[in-house]
Amino acid sequence: MATTDLDRLLTAVVQGGVDFVVVGAAAAVLQGAPLGTLDLDIVHARTPDNVRRLKAVLDGLDAIYRHQHGRRLAARADILLGPGHNLFETRIGPLDALGALDGADFEALVPLSRWIDYDGRPVRVLGIETLIAMKRRAGRPKDLLAIPILERMLTMQPDDAP
Repeated sequence: MATTDLDRLLTAVVQGGVDFVVVGAAAAVLQGAPLGTLDLDIVHARTPDNVRRLKAVLDGLDAIYRHQHGRRLAARADILLGPGHNLFETRIGPLDALGALDGADFEALVPLSRWIDYDGRPVRVLGIETLIAMKRRAGRPKDLLAIPILERMLTMQPDDAP
């Protein structure tokens, strides 16, 4: 598996003008969690204009769907418009563009997210409390191991964080 350059992946999506919420371990890392991640997970707005911008970013990163058994399938707008998980390998690491997460689409996640300053640009990240709840529901060993770290972060956040 290729190494991930989270900074370059996030910068590409931000500079591409994509409306999205960072979710998963990357959301925790961007809020200061001492965790590692192998990919960038985002839930994107599934509007035609936003999907067009996301597809342009993916094309610029030479993105292909992962786990396609030797086939090199590029991103497709019609699939990105749906609620499914689109798992890509790019030339700078894995990027997962999710139409929804845990049953929640972009619009449902916006009120559960917060803005952070990322290199002078605002980026939406899923709030720590919501990350904890989703990781509990997922119940995977890697998620369960992250929960105590995320719970500790809640005691260190300012009162205005979701």
